[in-house]
Amino acid sequence: MLQPADLSPVPAAEAPRDCPLCPRLVDFREECRAEYPEWWNAPVPAFGDPNAWLAIVGLAPGKHGANRTGRPFTGDFAGELLYATLLKFGLAEGKYRADPADGLRLKGAVILNAVKCLPPANKPEPAEIATCRRYFEASLMALPKVRVLLALGQIAHVAAARAVGVKPSAVKFRHGAEAQAADGRILLSSYHCSRYNQNTNRLNAEMFERVFARALELQP
Repeated sequence: MLQPADLSPVPAAEAPRDCPLCPRLVDFREECRAEYPEWWNAPVPAFGDPNAWLAIVGLAPGKHGANRTGRPFTGDFAGELLYATLLKFGLAEGKYRADPADGLRLKGAVILNAVKCLPPANKPEPAEIATCRRYFEASLMALPKVRVLLALGQIAHVAAARAVGVKPSAVKFRHGAEAQAADGRILLSSYHCSRYNQNTNRLNAEMFERVFARALELQP
């Protein structure tokens, strides 16, 4: 089976397939492996362009999405809007077919997650977010051309802010929030493109696209 490093633009920054650091997530991973042995069921690697200027930061793999397929936002409802938007703005090429073998490629963009393993109920605990920070921040260090980070949801917003040296208390999470780090990198934030947010109309395609349009205005 492919290892995470085989799929990643930042292979040296990836967690091992059997990462042991978060006991609760390890237990849940083993449950999923027993129930769905054909799924990925491992830390999900980054996906995208190693020369990316834009880093899209998600929360964690979805059970029937990235945890199943091994590619961020692939195979679940959230990915439909995300990849459609990336394609619309020229940040991806090909066709998204909800399958890591669909040939889709990102151009100038990369997708990272604050937490690399599937958490129960899609809710990582604070200690798990803190533990996985080593992989998230190592990925950013391996992507020196990233100048804009687009965080999807509050947990990703806080993780991304800390990673670029911005105090989370200095930039409150909201849709369209924007902050600049001391090194010039820009943090943008959006409501997460989850099924819940879309179904409740907290986030719609127009709102999502506005944040991407702003990211492109900031492209170096």
